[in-house]
Amino acid sequence: MSDATEAPAASPDASPWEPPLAGSEVEHVLASLDRLRTTFRWKADDLTLEALHARTGASALSFASLLKHLACVEDEKTGMALSGASYGPPWAGMAGYEGSPQEYAFDPGALSAAELYALWDDAVRRSHDRLATALADGGLDQRVAMGADDGLVVSLRRLLHDLIEEYGRHTGHADLLREAIDGRVGEDPPEGWHATSGSSPVGCRTPASMDPARTPTS
Repeated sequence: MSDATEAPAASPDASPWEPPLAGSEVEHVLASLDRLRTTFRWKADDLTLEALHARTGASALSFASLLKHLACVEDEKTGMALSGASYGPPWAGMAGYEGSPQEYAFDPGALSAAELYALWDDAVRRSHDRLATALADGGLDQRVAMGADDGLVVSLRRLLHDLIEEYGRHTGHADLLREAIDGRVGEDPPEGWHATSGSSPVGCRTPASMDPARTPTS
């Protein structure tokens, strides 16, 4: 028997993004997605507009473009791809809107820092609600709208794994961007972390995250 003492597990209240140690498949899939969302949001948090637009190396990506792009992905996957619903606000009401938001999702335009954070925060909040409703009506095996026009049968499980893959790629980009901005590194946020910009639905709970109306948007 080893004499090594294992470190105590993180408190669920202090690290709500940690997946369960032995949960159901639904719990693990959703927790894995929210862990990546939380890490991305932590890396993007508390930056000025100038820093949000900073780039590194030859890449054209910035936190500003990633916040907008991933907000669009959230609404695409849990809207059109999940149920067939068309894009609605805020995408349909944006200046220059002429079709699918995918055409300009990486272009942050003239959005302020507060607007960029709100775009992502609100999209993730909508995704949480839509996924909870879908899972209450059926499990991961239920068919979703994605692929139906091509005669494909696509499950909610596949849709969620696509969303996890999307965040896996862009959270890696966020790692490089944030380290270049101010040296912030790490796999997960520190215990007790909550966003200081916007009204993030991920991270530890605060009055602002539970009631977005408490947080100014400009």
